[in-house]
Amino acid sequence: MNNLVLAYLGDAVYELYVRDYLIRQGLCKVKDLQKTAVQYVSAVSQAEILDDLITKEFLTEEEVDIVKRGRNAHSHQSKSTDIITYKKSTGFETLIGHLYKNDRERLEEVMTEVLK
Repeated sequence: MNNLVLAYLGDAVYELYVRDYLIRQGLCKVKDLQKTAVQYVSAVSQAEILDDLITKEFLTEEEVDIVKRGRNAHSHQSKSTDIITYKKSTGFETLIGHLYKNDRERLEEVMTEVLK
């Protein structure tokens, strides 16, 4: 599957996990949910999360390779962030999309680490 398609899927999957997590944390007002969700789903946040996962060596070599393929995929430039941050977040979303399609158990492990 095309890496940008995986990133597209990963974006939706990741946002669903974040929304579910925030609701389970007791946030009930949509305004509060949206404001808090942005702290997780922005390109800057995703890039920081990815850097943290890599620094902690939480990801396997195969997963890092998937991130790199997503990061290096040809895409448009973001209007709201720099290109390096945007590419890192695309790599993160690619990984989430890949895990959703191929390894739901590992996806749960990654999302548990991200949302702790």
